[in-house]
Amino acid sequence: MSSRDAVLTPTQLNTLARNLLEDSFPAVWVEGELGNVTRPASGHLYFTLKDAGAQVRAAMFKMRASTLRFAPREGLRVLLRGKLTLYAPRGDYQLVVEHMEEAGEGALRRAFEQLKARLQAEGLFDPARKRELPRHPQRIALITSPTGAAVRDVLSVLGRRYPLLEVDLLPSLVQGDTAAAQITRLLRAADASGRYSIIVLTRGGGSLEDLWAFNDEALTRAVAACQTPVISAIGHETDFSLTDFAADLRAPTPSAAAELLAPDQADLRARLRQFGRGLWQAQRRSMEQASQRTDQAWLRLQRHSPQQHLRLLGQRQATLHSRLQAQWQHQQHLRQRQLDQLQARLQWLHPARHLDALIQRQQVLGQRLQRAIQARLDEQQQQLLPLQLRLAGQHPRQRLAQASQQLASLARSLHLASPLATVGRGYALATDAQGQLLRSVQQVQPGQQVNLQLADGRLQAQVTEIAAAPTADTGSN
Repeated sequence: MSSRDAVLTPTQLNTLARNLLEDSFPAVWVEGELGNVTRPASGHLYFTLKDAGAQVRAAMFKMRASTLRFAPREGLRVLLRGKLTLYAPRGDYQLVVEHMEEAGEGALRRAFEQLKARLQAEGLFDPARKRELPRHPQRIALITSPTGAAVRDVLSVLGRRYPLLEVDLLPSLVQGDTAAAQITRLLRAADASGRYSIIVLTRGGGSLEDLWAFNDEALTRAVAACQTPVISAIGHETDFSLTDFAADLRAPTPSAAAELLAPDQADLRARLRQFGRGLWQAQRRSMEQASQRTDQAWLRLQRHSPQQHLRLLGQRQATLHSRLQAQWQHQQHLRQRQLDQLQARLQWLHPARHLDALIQRQQVLGQRLQRAIQARLDEQQQQLLPLQLRLAGQHPRQRLAQASQQLASLARSLHLASPLATVGRGYALATDAQGQLLRSVQQVQPGQQVNLQLADGRLQAQVTEIAAAPTADTGSN
């Protein structure tokens, strides 16, 4: 590309120059003498800043110029802070001024900036270490001059906004060589007392030299070390001091400090009214809910009155009584059936019934015995027949006596063989509940019922103990 292809217009050239100038120079401090000072209707301030060898055009726009505490004039020596730029329409190189002060303050300003940078590097101005102010302070310490405008402004605002706040005025010098030490001593004493919710450092406006006591290093460190929250309200809104940076809150003016630290009684009254309305509404809702619960309880009481409850209890009692009676009848029926079954079983097992069976059996055995006796007699008769034949030749009376003896002998044998004879001798026939003859102790158990047949009647007994007879020793000694 040839050089002709990079041709610029004046606007482009001035724009490039302006950008290069602004990017190359940060904010600068310049000291010089004012000249060609003009202030048109727009409120901006235009002038030149010169020394013996050169001059530079400068402009201070209306917002910044309105903060000046002195009137710029021809020949006045000033210290400026601003940024370099280029006014493109005319190609004028100029300084846009952000701050202006009389040149006598230049040394103090440089000392201020150096101390500020050092303390800031130590972390004294770190926002993380600052504390919030209490919303409703009880007592504050006001360190200021008792005769200055600042104390009147603070007390006036506090009396209007929050008359209940207690204010202790700790009078002190606010400028001069001894002011910083006196303010530091009062600040530390107020902090150590523990009596105050907030400590306020304040004074009215003035030059940098007038406010210098509040740029003291010892005072700044004391503010940062305070356990009690500190408000710094030094000078006007455009004034800055090191205590402003170290304090928990910086107020632009004394009046603003009073507004920041104390609530507005009008706001408090409005909040109280709002709380009162909220409380009243909450009470009304609570009463309405209680009324609704009462109405519901009354309706439930109407539906479940004591009389109705008693009727329900009576009905339930009648139902339970009917169920109990039916259950009782059912149990009675079951018990009656069990009783009938037991009676039938008892009749079946009654000793009389078994006794009749025993009697019948005895009769059968007696008949069998008679038949056996008759058979035995017939057999004896056959055995006696040869004897009779032998005795045929004997005397009849002798034969009769002999036959009688034999008959008596046979009767005795028959009587001895009869079980009734055994019973008659003091023995008894033992049978179980079924009428079976008991021949061994192994046929019964303790608690079992047994029947005893004696010579003159029957007995029913219960076995309480069983003792087996000892067996004979069959071994050899």
